[in-house]
Amino acid sequence: MILGVHVSGAGKIYEALGRAASLGCNTMQVFSRNPQRWREDFLGRPEIGEFNRRQEKLKIHPFFIHIPYLINLASPNPKLYEVSIEAYIEDILEANEIRADYIVTHMGSHKETSEPAGLKRLTAAINTILDKTKNAKVGILLENTSGSGSWLGYKFGHQKIVLQGLKNKERVSLCLDTAHAYLAGYDIATKEGLETMLYEIEESAGTNLIKLIHLNDAKDKLGSRHDRHEHIGQGNIGLEGMKRIINHPKLRNIPFILETPKKSEGDDEMNLNTVRKLRQEN
Repeated sequence: MILGVHVSGAGKIYEALGRAASLGCNTMQVFSRNPQRWREDFLGRPEIGEFNRRQEKLKIHPFFIHIPYLINLASPNPKLYEVSIEAYIEDILEANEIRADYIVTHMGSHKETSEPAGLKRLTAAINTILDKTKNAKVGILLENTSGSGSWLGYKFGHQKIVLQGLKNKERVSLCLDTAHAYLAGYDIATKEGLETMLYEIEESAGTNLIKLIHLNDAKDKLGSRHDRHEHIGQGNIGLEGMKRIINHPKLRNIPFILETPKKSEGDDEMNLNTVRKLRQEN
């Protein structure tokens, strides 16, 4: 099983690898810089070299970077839109230096303009990013959202529209967030609901494009669109629902990253152990 957590990147980014390894993880996700601020500097060559050495030693693979929250590739604000594209290009180029496999991104907010207009801006932005980073190996993962506010990506038809508008699709795939799907209205707590969602993904983009699963339980009710995660098995998807996802033939070999609450020091270990037990029980 390919299993990891979103790890703190505090201190030096290469220290995140040790945090993941200490939890028995063989994959991980991290913010490569402060997710609440625009870039202030770049990683130095010594830091990049040390990260590469530790990753090779600890065998943390694949390795995912989550894009900062400030970036909005669907923004109708011309200045924010252009700055977001520039920041995304910088992040991909740096991610390539530390040999990240993918950058995970929310699909942006259309800010009460319209979904078609937001999707058009998002598609154009990704086309520009792919062109400006064509020598990079880092892929882009479009993450589904819970649909709060004017966020795009709460239904997989949005991903379909973006993928159809790309000039170069080879580097763009999907990240499936289980909590977001449930909160957006997909009843994946049931067998029928999970199959219905997977059928929609297959028809929209292809389940083969799912390269990462954010494995999170949902704190709020089905279709609430309130983006709040819960510990594995302690939310509304529940133990049986999570077990079904973890062991599903179309999903079980995809990397799983937990973004569950971290209220105490042992929370990550607790959730990882729950997932491993659910896998063994199958």
